[in-house]
Amino acid sequence: MITLRPADLAREHGLSTQAIRNYEQDGCIPPAERTPSGYRIYTEVHAAALRTYLALIPAYGHAASGQIMNALHHDGVEGVLVTIDRGHSQLLRDRDTLDAVRKAVAHLTSESGTGAVTSGETRTIGELAHQLRVTPATLRNWENAGILAPARDPATGYRRYDASDIRDAHLADLLRRGGYPLDPIRTVIQQIRTAGGTDALAATLADWQRKLTAQGLAMLNAAAQLDRYLNVHTHGS
Repeated sequence: MITLRPADLAREHGLSTQAIRNYEQDGCIPPAERTPSGYRIYTEVHAAALRTYLALIPAYGHAASGQIMNALHHDGVEGVLVTIDRGHSQLLRDRDTLDAVRKAVAHLTSESGTGAVTSGETRTIGELAHQLRVTPATLRNWENAGILAPARDPATGYRRYDASDIRDAHLADLLRRGGYPLDPIRTVIQQIRTAGGTDALAATLADWQRKLTAQGLAMLNAAAQLDRYLNVHTHGS
């Protein structure tokens, strides 16, 4: 059996020896045996565990990766699969949300001349509700959820929706009709505001797509590493 020092594991990944000890303490790698003088003794099982844990992080994040390794070391494969399944389900939901946002933005762009407002023109809550065929209470609910943020008329205190508010309301309406809850819609609207509009959002959506693709590929790599570690862990521990 090949024995390794903490420095050997650390050097392979550019880590500190303290990081290796922390990973052991957190259950991300199995407990090390000790020499009579108290020094840790690692083996290829520990090296494989570390490679697996580090491969899991870009696929599932630090917290879930730690859960996967702890489940493997203490609860068995079923606990591992449950966490992995959750990660895949979340990635699929993110892909569906991205697709819905792209369709909604394309729909808004194609209908940009229909019922559009010019710069400086505003609408009341009743006018906007009538345009969207929703109730004023729905628009107030979206405002409470952080989706809309209309200004108030300084003289009357009534809500006034400008062009960007109306764009956000149309997008919220499209996503709501697509079955999306308010929290994800708020996130999308905030991204549009940050990007500066639906045109600038295209770059944000492209970056989102790249991140989802990278995560999917990381999941494939993590699955290969995990399969190798399962064999080493089963036959080498």
